Amino acid sequence: MATAGQLLIGEAIRTLDGRFRLSLPLELAGPLVADGARLVLAKERAGCLSLWSAAVWRPRLDAALDVLRSKLQAGLLAQRVGEVQQAGRLLSARHAALSLAGRERLVVPEGFRAFLGVEPGGDVVVVGAAVCVELWHPKAWQEVLTADMPDFRRRLDALTG
Repeated sequence: MATAGQLLIGEAIRTLDGRFRLSLPLELAGPLVADGARLVLAKERAGCLSLWSAAVWRPRLDAALDVLRSKLQAGLLAQRVGEVQQAGRLLSARHAALSLAGRERLVVPEGFRAFLGVEPGGDVVVVGAAVCVELWHPKAWQEVLTADMPDFRRRLDALTG
């Protein structure tokens, strides 16, 4: 979230152009860059990328890395080297820093394009996910909606009750 208490909410369909550029709706892009122009694009699940304010993403990542470093230095992960390597591989490929160009436009970096699974000229569903903006392959988004919508009321009540 760009500012404390602000929720990024909304849904729009945008077309990925021939140079892998995507224009975000102003109502989602504006709050996202309110704390600075730097953003972080992260791989979430096949067909979905999330876009975060770097001011929000970076402290969370740094805190997790500090814990990992401390545990490694203390020898607490000596028996879990394979898990540490796997985490390192995923960290290396999971996110990329970027910024928005004019007209709230971003370029989907190489390495993230196949993960999203949308070809140039194809549609992308841009969704406000409260704390970040998500970019979805339309089929993957429909599958998530179909699976999650029946439990919406219960989930909202659990968060707000």
